Amino acid sequence: MKFVMADLPPRQRYKLLVSTVTPRPIAWVTTRGTNGVVNAAPYSFFNAMGDDPPLLVLGLLKDANGADKDTATNIIETGEFVVNLVSEQDAETMNLSCVDAPREVSEIDYAGIATAQATRVAPPLIATAPVSFECVKREVLEIGPRQVIAVGEILVTHIRDEFIADPAKLHIDTAAMQLIGRMHGAGTYLRNTDTFTMARPAFDPARVPAGDAR
Repeated sequence: MKFVMADLPPRQRYKLLVSTVTPRPIAWVTTRGTNGVVNAAPYSFFNAMGDDPPLLVLGLLKDANGADKDTATNIIETGEFVVNLVSEQDAETMNLSCVDAPREVSEIDYAGIATAQATRVAPPLIATAPVSFECVKREVLEIGPRQVIAVGEILVTHIRDEFIADPAKLHIDTAAMQLIGRMHGAGTYLRNTDTFTMARPAFDPARVPAGDAR
């Protein structure tokens, strides 16, 4: 089947995207509002986008009324946020922080999330996260009525000591982190436990078809 995205309502476009672009890493984002309330919310429209400068991008959907949610509001107003990765051990706590809590309620308190102080930004780290990235806002793009795209520069990366296999060579025991990813549907997740390895091949001129001038 062919789907012309412009012909579909947003909810159906969303269903197609989240059912096909999988697995998606989860950014468990902590922010601090101008009122001092610390927010924690997971987002799976998320990935790393470069290394010079080191960048992360978040896709932040708006609420049913078209207003920015707490995470987007706090990033826009303060320019700071922390992206924490989610281990399987934190899955239930992360899921509890998904609730539509009133703006004056901190998901940190609501879900019982342990935190640690960041070094360069005001929002805290999630203490149990295998990895946390302290970020500052580089760009915020409002493209369409339902979403905000936030590009953040990573100032500091925190990786728990038990996952550093070789500090000198920066070898990370990623498998030991037991990170989870987002799949399709309303609540389907993935364990990152089934992997395989392929070496990147070198270009072989003999494989170029005769007469191919590209």
